[in-house]
Amino acid sequence: MIFGAIVAGGVGNRMNLSGLPKQFLPLGDSEKPIIIHTLEKFLICKKLDFIYLGVHKDWVGYAEELLDKYSIDKKRVFVTPGGADRNLTILNIIDAIEKNHGPSDEHIIVTHDAVRPFVTLRMINENIEAAKEFGASDTVIESVDTIIESKDGELISSIPNRSTMYQGQTPQSFKMSALKNLYSDLSDEEKSVLTDACRIFIFRNKPVKLVKGDTFNIKITTVSDYKIAQAILGGNLGD
Repeated sequence: MIFGAIVAGGVGNRMNLSGLPKQFLPLGDSEKPIIIHTLEKFLICKKLDFIYLGVHKDWVGYAEELLDKYSIDKKRVFVTPGGADRNLTILNIIDAIEKNHGPSDEHIIVTHDAVRPFVTLRMINENIEAAKEFGASDTVIESVDTIIESKDGELISSIPNRSTMYQGQTPQSFKMSALKNLYSDLSDEEKSVLTDACRIFIFRNKPVKLVKGDTFNIKITTVSDYKIAQAILGGNLGD
């Protein structure tokens, strides 16, 4: 089976636009929450059997209310409490999936940031096929700017060849059992430096297939990001 996993476990709002976590902020003329825009993109994909939202435990009830408000099929979409970080939220979703549908080496999970509402059906479909073939996939775009490495934040340590550099996005997709087993095999030190789930595979020298992303597939984390997203959808830009 193939599962969508929309990661929305955070509660902070660095944008300070309201008391809501950023994934619940209204977006566009419809003022649908960002997470609903994202979820609707996943619902379009007929290859996904079920979709799980990993939400902070304090916001599970609110997320459930949104599903009702926007007439989301709750036989296909489920809300589950998230974890202390992104990877633990994904693992909580995996636990919920295995509880409901049983474990299987054939299960594929397509993980995605709740605050990337401009993901496309092509990206989701290509992630699914890449995960089936390679075991893991990561959505990326080519780096158009020179990448600067500085180990001390003061001086340049190196300037990598831009032609081999990419910017990571999501979805990131995996054979679910492989992701779970590899994570369990990591040391506490390795877990402490994880920035995303793909690194779990990289730590164990497992292949991760690149899937072409898009510059519009932005992650809404700042006020500037939010204004760009509003402009794309024709919403109110605010002050």
